[in-house]
Amino acid sequence: MAFHDKNGAIQSATADNPICLELGCGNNKRHPDALGVDALDYPCVDLVGDIFEVLAALPNCCVDAVYSYHFIEHIEDLELLLNELARIVKPEGRLDFVVPHFSNPYFYSDPTHKKFFGLYTFCYFTSTTPFRRKVPTYGKQIPFKVSDVQLHFKSDSVFPVRHVFKRMLGILFNATIYTREFYEENVSSIFPCYEVRYVLCRI
Repeated sequence: MAFHDKNGAIQSATADNPICLELGCGNNKRHPDALGVDALDYPCVDLVGDIFEVLAALPNCCVDAVYSYHFIEHIEDLELLLNELARIVKPEGRLDFVVPHFSNPYFYSDPTHKKFFGLYTFCYFTSTTPFRRKVPTYGKQIPFKVSDVQLHFKSDSVFPVRHVFKRMLGILFNATIYTREFYEENVSSIFPCYEVRYVLCRI
């Protein structure tokens, strides 16, 4: 089934008149200026339908920024998604993704989750990385650079003491690139991380 552009919002999207997207926004769009994309027709969703059908309808270099919160872990073909985003995001545009960290125990409770994510996940798609540890790209480079990766430590609001403790861990482990790498290699199984945020810039 073709996607539905509820307000005709993408018809005027061009390189000279770029738009912003929030993928998988659900019923809680966080960026009012972005076009919300979701398979379910919530009131704040602007483009209703399959993510790949929506992206395919957009012209080249017509997007300034793409936001996503706990969505891309549901996508089976991450490489295809990144290639489509590379096509529609203009030079110096950005991707801002938040996903569950692989150590998050709640990740495994959701049967719709398809992919695992850690510090280095997007480094496997680009040769530009902020980390000391280098990983191979297997010939699958996308025209983005990984600008920043942050570990987010938190707990559900029903566990306030636990939440405060984990926020303190976040301050400690996000202090430097070294402490983030140390965390993931050595203590992620002891102190689970709730989520990870990536910022990628189009080059």
